[in-house]
Amino acid sequence: MYASVMIPEQRIRLAHRIKAKREQVGLSQEALAQASGFKHRQTVTAIEAGERSVSPRELASMAQALGVGVTYFTDRFISTGEAAFSFRAESDLGGRLAAFEDLAGRWIATYSELTERRGGKQSLLLPALSLTPRSSFEDALAAAEDVREALDLGRYPSDELELALERDWSIPVLYFDGQAGISGAASRFRGLQVILINRSESRGRRNFDLAHELFHLLTWDSMPPRRIDDTGPVREEKRVEQLANNFAAALLMPETTLREAWKSRTGGTLEEWISLTAARLGVSAPALKWRVFNLGLVDKEDLPTDEALRASDASEPYDVTPQLFSATFVERIYNAVESGMLSVRKATQILGLTMAEFADLCRSYGRQLSYEM
Repeated sequence: MYASVMIPEQRIRLAHRIKAKREQVGLSQEALAQASGFKHRQTVTAIEAGERSVSPRELASMAQALGVGVTYFTDRFISTGEAAFSFRAESDLGGRLAAFEDLAGRWIATYSELTERRGGKQSLLLPALSLTPRSSFEDALAAAEDVREALDLGRYPSDELELALERDWSIPVLYFDGQAGISGAASRFRGLQVILINRSESRGRRNFDLAHELFHLLTWDSMPPRRIDDTGPVREEKRVEQLANNFAAALLMPETTLREAWKSRTGGTLEEWISLTAARLGVSAPALKWRVFNLGLVDKEDLPTDEALRASDASEPYDVTPQLFSATFVERIYNAVESGMLSVRKATQILGLTMAEFADLCRSYGRQLSYEM
């Protein structure tokens, strides 16, 4: 990558990664300039702004000063310094969240790169919701209805939401597990919008997180989300998160569906009706309890306790754990390995899996690797 032929995209990627790594290791621009052999701090400033190209010798010097290999700056299968995340997670995860962000960044960068190589489209032009932090909860409810109609989600939106997001808006939903304290995330990277969901959570929690993160993607520019949306019980939600929750509730529990179900109910206790209806909608019974209250269908004093709802839980027959990642993502990784675009070692590094786990993953999606692991 010579200075004379470095294209703007390469320069911008390099700028992001140098700045991110410099800040991570705690170097000032002045210190990095001295360690890299530059005469002036302004040289590093220009490089980090994407205004100046870097020669191979200069890049090697900067890599040494930052304690990384040169490939750190050129690898298109990582997202360091480029991807923006909003995590639905506990706030005290420390280095575990940073490690997961690095891993998830590799998944997203790989999805983006493989999509580009096969000529596919990224989710560049999402419909932006005309909401701001000053919007009312009624505005968020109306926006949810608009999204439900735009995606043609029908009476039971959770049945179709994930498929519709990838089909109509090119938003992949990637499932992960083994990350206690992290429910999900929304991310933007090189024009690609991605939602990450912890598949170990309950079905109602997974669906609510999916709708919640969709809200953040659709309002990212007008209401940039925090890096961590703390789901802990102590922290009081801010306005944007309250709007996101109202949007998610209305999207997953349409008013028309609930009024029809309420009108046609026969016999049984209120707890049973809420539990059965919540299971069909793919939401938690407590979430539905408050939704029917807000719609004026039930008085507050008549609402069952969460304990009573748990006793009549009807969600188990519907709660099937999703497969890891997604069919589209795994197929692209598999094809890249089979065609020689990616080595098995690189693929397992990207996914954070062993070779045996990678082979099992491919088989779970009906793909058999053409060689023994």
